[in-house]
Amino acid sequence: MIIQKYKKVLAYIFAAMICVAYLNSNGQPNAGWIDLFNGEDLSNWKVKFTGQPLGVNYRNTFRVEDNLLTVSYENWDGFNGEFGHLFFEDKFSHYVLRVEYRFIGEQVENGPGWAYRNNGVMLHSQDPATMTINQEFPVSIESQFLGGNGIDDRTTLNVCTPGTNMVMNNKLITQHCTNSTSKTFHGDQWVTAEIEVQGSDELMHRINGESVFILNDMQLDEDDADARRLLEAGASLQLSEGYIAIQAESHPTQFRKIQIKPLN
Repeated sequence: MIIQKYKKVLAYIFAAMICVAYLNSNGQPNAGWIDLFNGEDLSNWKVKFTGQPLGVNYRNTFRVEDNLLTVSYENWDGFNGEFGHLFFEDKFSHYVLRVEYRFIGEQVENGPGWAYRNNGVMLHSQDPATMTINQEFPVSIESQFLGGNGIDDRTTLNVCTPGTNMVMNNKLITQHCTNSTSKTFHGDQWVTAEIEVQGSDELMHRINGESVFILNDMQLDEDDADARRLLEAGASLQLSEGYIAIQAESHPTQFRKIQIKPLN
């Protein structure tokens, strides 16, 4: 009886150890996910602001507060086109990116109307070291995060294309931004976005497991001056890999999870 009792206890302990090994600190399956944001500091990230050299965290805008990566405008009196981007140090090509974000507080004074509750993640971005000093946005595909104003409809996980083009339904799309089919997320609620990237072939946006945007054939825009500089330097027209960057566009934003799952 005693031996059987201890066998049961050991079995429970072993099962618990398996569960702990399988789950991360937030209780979510590891299953190949890698934390790009460590919850403590901005290690492995690089900052670039319009008008500033690479590495200058202008007015301490990107910071970690209460284990959250925060885009803060606490030290700003007003906005004058100083768009910021926080780049992870490595390039990626085929992956799934999981981001949990929310908008907080009020937009900084003089922020553009379109930038109200607006942030995003830049995908397949150019190396920030190749950006010009006054360049506002890196050449990239932007998965756009948008929050509602409490009244009007406003989709999130739209796509914008600074210096790039894309294909949808076999048609080349050259307009700057294209809306998704998502619902509107009002208030300061947390939103979980999953973005699947298959090199230059396909990009898919999902919210709560539901697909809200699919595009194909990501490529540089030969009519864009910044993209032309990259092409002249030897870049491929097809946009198959690049850096990941978080934006600072004048509205305070927080991120509690930025994870990546590399794909074959």
